[in-house]
Amino acid sequence: MDTKTLDDFYKEASAFLNADLSKILPDGIDKEVGHFNVIDIAAVLKILKVRPTAKMTYNRRAYYKISLVQGRNRAEYADKVIEIEDQALMFASPKVPYHWFPVDDEADRGGFFCLFTAEFLAKSKSGIVLDDLPIFKPGGFPCFHLSEQDKDEIAVIFRKMHKEMRSDYAFKYDLIRNYLMELIHYGQKLQPATDLYREHNASGRVFSLFNELLERQFPISSPLQSLKLRTAQDYANQLSIHVNYLNRVLKEQTGNTTKNLISNRIVQEAKIMLKQTDWNISQIAHSLGFEEVAHFSNFFKKQTDSSPLTFRH
Repeated sequence: MDTKTLDDFYKEASAFLNADLSKILPDGIDKEVGHFNVIDIAAVLKILKVRPTAKMTYNRRAYYKISLVQGRNRAEYADKVIEIEDQALMFASPKVPYHWFPVDDEADRGGFFCLFTAEFLAKSKSGIVLDDLPIFKPGGFPCFHLSEQDKDEIAVIFRKMHKEMRSDYAFKYDLIRNYLMELIHYGQKLQPATDLYREHNASGRVFSLFNELLERQFPISSPLQSLKLRTAQDYANQLSIHVNYLNRVLKEQTGNTTKNLISNRIVQEAKIMLKQTDWNISQIAHSLGFEEVAHFSNFFKKQTDSSPLTFRH
């Protein structure tokens, strides 16, 4: 699982909307130090006259995001699944992998979201460190129920930011930073919507996400590829949980260790590559994350009682 950059976001959003986003991005968006953008979801879909054709991927993002979500939606944050039935305010940071998608594909889309970098907000001189705020901390509850009044007041802030982004006011980004801080403080004062989270499902969720991360690395289609996640610690880091917790959950769910689950999947892929490709052993070893062929050979023999060459022939 890679960290999605802002460029990745716009490419993914373009695919999601099945449209060229250059048609709706404001002019001069890249001239400011840091990055900020705000999207009126309903307006975008109306302008482009399309319905989304894909889902955003589950990943870390290299930016912060605040969303006013309406309708039936589901958000997945590391070890949490959030079911939204009406309207909610959601916060996301680079430290926690997540994705969001509508449950009802035929429902009318609405709401807003803004995305920004720490560098953009640093110029506000507020002295606030984003990662110190509870709404952005790993392990917290980043989703908030909204009353109709809350929704209307938050929508006003988003509309102000949206209007200012398209103005030619020389100091518009300073004004937008003030609106953004107002939005953050509004969220800080709300009560986390803990009832939206599935209860007693944390272990199952971690197990599901671990499997998803593991399988996403396969199949390997080129000798130039190389596994990024090889150890229990690698997976724990991606899921923003302690490695001991990951080990305990997987042991409870499968009766097997994290190391064995990873090794078994790597061996399975190694067997496929040995039988179905003409790559040499060195290329296969590298693509599976082994720095030395000897390390791969020893690993494979320990797992299968056969050397890679013997298994191939």
